[in-house]
Amino acid sequence: MFLRGKTAIVTGSTSGIGLACARALAAEGAAVVINGFGEAAAIDAEREKLAGLSGAAALYDPADMTRPEEIARLVQRAHDELGGPDIIVNNAGVQFVSQVAEFPNEKWDAILAINLSSPFHMMKAAIPFMRERKWGRIISTASAHSLVASPNKAAYVAAKHGLSGLTKTVALEVARDGITANCISPGYVWTPLVENQIPDTMKARGLTREQVMNDVLLAAQPTKEFVTPEQVAAFAVFLCREEAKAITGANLSMDGGWTAA
Repeated sequence: MFLRGKTAIVTGSTSGIGLACARALAAEGAAVVINGFGEAAAIDAEREKLAGLSGAAALYDPADMTRPEEIARLVQRAHDELGGPDIIVNNAGVQFVSQVAEFPNEKWDAILAINLSSPFHMMKAAIPFMRERKWGRIISTASAHSLVASPNKAAYVAAKHGLSGLTKTVALEVARDGITANCISPGYVWTPLVENQIPDTMKARGLTREQVMNDVLLAAQPTKEFVTPEQVAAFAVFLCREEAKAITGANLSMDGGWTAA
């Protein structure tokens, strides 16, 4: 348990990639603060499981990732109650699909607020505490769309490209403070959100389940395999290791070859 004594904040962590990251960090001994949406009973049960994994505290904080003051309060709470924070995983994200000409302004604003601005505010609040301890790991879930574009995803692509640039800038600013900052950029990840899209796509396009998975969702991934949340989480844990301290300012692809072409 090489993270015993460390505290991690993982946003968007009540399901999917974020929850897998919280579990993997807790399994290495980190105290964890989770954040996101869901039923109170289910979230509390997960929080108890995390505490059991780590042998340390696990908290839930409902901070709204569109509100800078709530993000700052979350970070301060983590510091006051658990110490740190030593690790932040910026994972909260939303998506909306439309051509630019019809893209609702409010959807553009919301996607940039959650996918790009919230990592900025999280980093801004956490870095002073990391500098005090001369150690920190900043990990952001970007996307293959931080490197390449797809039609109808203007806000998401813009936000993820911006997140990559923000990460590089922060990495340079904290390079001599014992802090690293990196992005992990997955392709399509097998989550309940993706799985639940399949029946509607089958009906709308008259395709089989296999056709939707291979020819629609995995069209750009040469392996024709989904990335798993656990694979992303294992990568995040590796970036926290001492052996990874020279990896900083990197946008690390995990996309089955999508961006190799």
